[in-house]
Amino acid sequence: MVDGMPEWMQRSFSVPRLRPYLRATGGDPGAATRLYWWNVEASAALYAPLQCVEVAVRNALHDCLVRTYGRQDWWHPAPLDERGKRLVEEASRKCLRNEARRAKKRKGPARPVTVDDIVTELNFGFWATLLVARYDRVFWVPTLHKAFPYYTGRRDALYKDVWALVRLRNRVMHHEPIHRDDLAADHARIYRVLAALSPDLAKEVRARDRFQDVLDGKEDDLG
Repeated sequence: MVDGMPEWMQRSFSVPRLRPYLRATGGDPGAATRLYWWNVEASAALYAPLQCVEVAVRNALHDCLVRTYGRQDWWHPAPLDERGKRLVEEASRKCLRNEARRAKKRKGPARPVTVDDIVTELNFGFWATLLVARYDRVFWVPTLHKAFPYYTGRRDALYKDVWALVRLRNRVMHHEPIHRDDLAADHARIYRVLAALSPDLAKEVRARDRFQDVLDGKEDDLG
């Protein structure tokens, strides 16, 4: 039960969504309410750096593969596994459906789906899986290490960081509890990956990042 938490919260956010916060605070409705709002604030503060790292990783990997295969739609000649091929096909079909809906709404012809449309539609998890062990000799060794020009470590360590950010990104974007996660470690991962791509990029993102203030204020906010 979430008795004691504001009725409007129960109605607006749902009892199942609020119940984990009550469990995390030992059944204290006031503390659960404060924890819920801190989770919202932490998620909001992480949104911008996570957006930057997702877009930057995606574009760096895409650009490398375009150069390697000599064509924008590199996924056609590239030796993607069955899952990778399926994700590209699904992204392409979704782009076609979206454009058909837009064309119907504007009462005009549908425009052709572009490579940029598909690249944008492919999710962060797709791009992260290009760094897995099975692609080591296919993608990483010949080309994808060049996407991270300031990285000197092992592929598996980089993949671990990127995949942890995929999981965090999904939890943030789906409004899930993140307050139990090691958010300081995840925050550091964001900047390790950004710095591997471009120290200038990492510096610029950090200058606009307010997450550390949110994390530092957690005890006071929940007190």
